[in-house]
Amino acid sequence: MSAARRLLICGGIALALLGMSYGLWYAVFAEHQELDGIGQSLTAGFSGAAARNSAAAGAALQQYRELKYTYDRHVDVHGHWIGLAMLLIVLGIALDRVSFGEPMKMTLAIGLLGGSLLFPLGVLLQTFSHGSGPRGLAAAGAGMVIASMALFVIGLARAPQSS
Repeated sequence: MSAARRLLICGGIALALLGMSYGLWYAVFAEHQELDGIGQSLTAGFSGAAARNSAAAGAALQQYRELKYTYDRHVDVHGHWIGLAMLLIVLGIALDRVSFGEPMKMTLAIGLLGGSLLFPLGVLLQTFSHGSGPRGLAAAGAGMVIASMALFVIGLARAPQSS
């Protein structure tokens, strides 16, 4: 087994374990509190609106927006790490069909694994900071995955057809 193939398959398994571990941690220790906060903020928002207290309704709906933003990011991180892990494993299995040499295959494997780690990590960091740093990290990770996958497809298209 080539080093690039091993990196993709073992990296994919490690990334899947990371995503599942994060999802388990989140479900056990954080999700219920966040969902309770979302429900309470919606209740307070609708109660404020019913009482024609626009300031209370607005504050509660702003709290809902922030909690929902954080909740969505946590769920996205869990799902993206696991989904990208499965993609790495499948691409690792198909790597022998790519018509590039070993150095290029290793570059593709590093780009795919690095991007698959950085993209969800940037999304996770957005729960702490809404600034351009976490968004840039997520965009860079996504760009690495897209560029590596595009090159992977080109390598597959160039591969000689076996009969």
